[in-house]
Amino acid sequence: MSAEDRLQGYVGRVRRILEDAGAEIGDEIEVRVGEKTYRGILIARYELADPDHVVLKLPSGYNIGIRMTGDISVRRIAKARKPGFTPPPRPEAKPGLPKVTIVSTGGTIASRIDYRTGGVKPALNAEDLLSIVPELSEIAELDSEILFSMFSEDMTPGLWNQMAERVHRLIESGVDGVVIAHGTDTMGYSSAALSFALQKPPIPIVFVGAQRSSDRPSSDAATNLIAAVRVAGHAPFAEVCLTMHAWHSDDVIAVHRGTRVRKLHTSSRDAFRSVNHEPIAYVVGGEIKVNTEGLNPRGGDGYRFRPGFSEKAALVKFYPGMGPEIFEVLAERGIRGIIVEGSGLGHVANRLIPTLKRLIEEGIFIGMASQCIWGRVNMRVYQTGRDLLRIGVVSLDDMLAETAYVKLSWCLAQTDDLDEVRRLMLTPIAGEVGARSLPTRAEGVVA
Repeated sequence: MSAEDRLQGYVGRVRRILEDAGAEIGDEIEVRVGEKTYRGILIARYELADPDHVVLKLPSGYNIGIRMTGDISVRRIAKARKPGFTPPPRPEAKPGLPKVTIVSTGGTIASRIDYRTGGVKPALNAEDLLSIVPELSEIAELDSEILFSMFSEDMTPGLWNQMAERVHRLIESGVDGVVIAHGTDTMGYSSAALSFALQKPPIPIVFVGAQRSSDRPSSDAATNLIAAVRVAGHAPFAEVCLTMHAWHSDDVIAVHRGTRVRKLHTSSRDAFRSVNHEPIAYVVGGEIKVNTEGLNPRGGDGYRFRPGFSEKAALVKFYPGMGPEIFEVLAERGIRGIIVEGSGLGHVANRLIPTLKRLIEEGIFIGMASQCIWGRVNMRVYQTGRDLLRIGVVSLDDMLAETAYVKLSWCLAQTDDLDEVRRLMLTPIAGEVGARSLPTRAEGVVA
């Protein structure tokens, strides 16, 4: 164990006292503060909390913080078992079940509490996920692997391509479904990416994450994972989709289309919602309830593997007072396409129009999405929108801005021809453009 890990989270004077006593995390120690004596297991603590405290686990099981001021002493009593996570044995799979592979990329669903920071860190591998959720052995014959071990904010278009390549190989190997454990912050981007790279797949490809790590009592990791494996192994449809809590209760898990889903809350378990589209299905009481017609069927024909994502796409949000410099800098750095999150029906300030016109003339694609959550772009209503259309800005209808950025990254990797990029951006590929806008729904779900 490294010197830092021996006293994880302890700093300054208190750390020096513990070091002088020869104490390490997990040791049984005695702490005397004035006339009071405390005996227990020294446990790791939150590094950014008040530095003058020691945290002990008492024989009763309770944790206490002891303020280390005044007349104090520490004595190491015994070397105890260090705290750690040991998963139970993996349950044996039952014969005749569909074959599902869980591909772990990291994130909260594969994380545990980090006492150094008080946050979470990647700790559980895919095998751990299987072993701590024994219910999975009743649903599918499972295999697992780690593709990445990272938080999703570090995801890149190049990594989307690696993810798509791996899933394609799994499809070719004959599995019945793939589950991708992913951090929630950019999971909507990744689900859109695989929707374009793996078109009309023969099996379900199911993204799943968790808002709360698996060692917390309120964790949604197990319920989300169980639902994802059920969809991957048993759903009658074969879509790139995303499964997360439909609302605060564990009763209903929503299945969202990969190009139509957005994270709309920082921490709630029902953070993900389908936008301008209903969830394609729900998992209720272990049963998959299909909620949308016209889904790509399991085992259907027409699968196309079209990998490739370009780093030369950008997503820019318009704001009041915005100047043209942002667009000029992007062009100078070689960006070949920009998605603009315009206001309302798809507008930007008139002062930006000359710069956008020049960039389009120089061969840079400019697409317009709305920064509104629901509804669609309609640039023919007001003069500003018509002026933008006139210079060649492409209206992207009700496509989510995040999905539009991912699709543009994909398009730019498919062709260097700007007209072909325009054509592909306006061609529905994976349900990213809807025929009509749906009214917004009240909070809560009726499955």
